[in-house]
Amino acid sequence: MQERTKNTVRRIEQVAVSLFASKGVAETTVKDIARGTGLSEGALYRHYASKDDLVWRTFQHHYVALAARLGSAAGRETSARDKLAVMIREIGQAHDDDPALFHFLVFVQHGQLNRLEPGTPTPVTVFRDVIDAAISHGELPAQDADLATALVLGLVLQPMTFLAYGRLTGPQAAYAERIATAAWAALTAVPPAAPVSEEPRS
Repeated sequence: MQERTKNTVRRIEQVAVSLFASKGVAETTVKDIARGTGLSEGALYRHYASKDDLVWRTFQHHYVALAARLGSAAGRETSARDKLAVMIREIGQAHDDDPALFHFLVFVQHGQLNRLEPGTPTPVTVFRDVIDAAISHGELPAQDADLATALVLGLVLQPMTFLAYGRLTGPQAAYAERIATAAWAALTAVPPAAPVSEEPRS
């Protein structure tokens, strides 16, 4: 019975994510999801309290799982550059494994992130932790770790947006090495601190 429930929940998630990616979360109804899974609406409500509950639990499960996947990949490497490169390859592979799920995670995160328990590992914090440690250990120049993380994730996620809208073609993994090179260049090309201007003498 427990295995059957897991399979049903997995099927509901797959159908819901596919509909969310193609129609949008707001435009997808519980009736649409029920029709896609072959279940009644009542059966869906036995697993989820509402569509919002389904969105939240699907997001939480897969977002935290992606963070664990990235952290595990980074843990296999020693240098900061290799850690970042393998995480960029891994996040690209996660996109290629299930583009609909990946786009769902990216597009709904802004409405869900504040519901995560404080301290919950996320893909963003995994990248930031690697970058912050590299700055502390002198592998990267001194800089704002949050800005550095934003620069790297911008380089990672914008090509995926282009893929979603057809401006790029092929698997995301094909661009991983180019993105990793650009990310490292962005992290090491830190301008020198501006000199402190002296007060004019009278």
